[in-house]
Amino acid sequence: MSISYHIGDLPADVDLGPVVAVDSETMGLSLHRDRLCVIQLSAGDGDAHVVHFPRPVYDAPNLKRLLADPTVTKLFHFARFDLGMVRKHLGVRCSPVWCTKLASKLCRTSTDRHGLKDLCRELLGVDLSKQQQTSDWGAAELTAEQLAYAASDVLHLHQLKARLEVLLEREGRRTLAEECFRFLPARAELDLLDWGDVDIFSH
Repeated sequence: MSISYHIGDLPADVDLGPVVAVDSETMGLSLHRDRLCVIQLSAGDGDAHVVHFPRPVYDAPNLKRLLADPTVTKLFHFARFDLGMVRKHLGVRCSPVWCTKLASKLCRTSTDRHGLKDLCRELLGVDLSKQQQTSDWGAAELTAEQLAYAASDVLHLHQLKARLEVLLEREGRRTLAEECFRFLPARAELDLLDWGDVDIFSH
């Protein structure tokens, strides 16, 4: 495994293929209060790229181009939050997207354990450490431990996608999942407009 650390943008010559795993690290879990600090990416090849924004400046044309590319599927775990952060701070509406958490909720209805740590343990036999999750991602420099943590959040998403695709197909919910994935960018827009806790489909 190798981790490439970049300040402010992804290098122009990085090719992450047709499906890129994406995650974010932020100062907190509020779309309205907290800022984006890190975007990490992986092509599913065991390597990761970590783009760090130590200051709230998001002039990142190469990263924005990748995230906006309609020919590249962006693979997330809990895409709803990451899409909102990317939309707010980078001004990019990511599409198409795939979400391992949403897929798990649709096909693994025998459990309420759909966190990334749970999925990696139960589907891949991988035990992820979450020790750095609440560390200071807005620091001027990231530690080696933070970089390893950020990388771990994207290194397994391609394998999880493959396992979950089999389960979605088995349960007859693949088409439903794809329709939900297409709605996710709009769901993130609703969150940003403060409809996060409102069920607009209710009577």
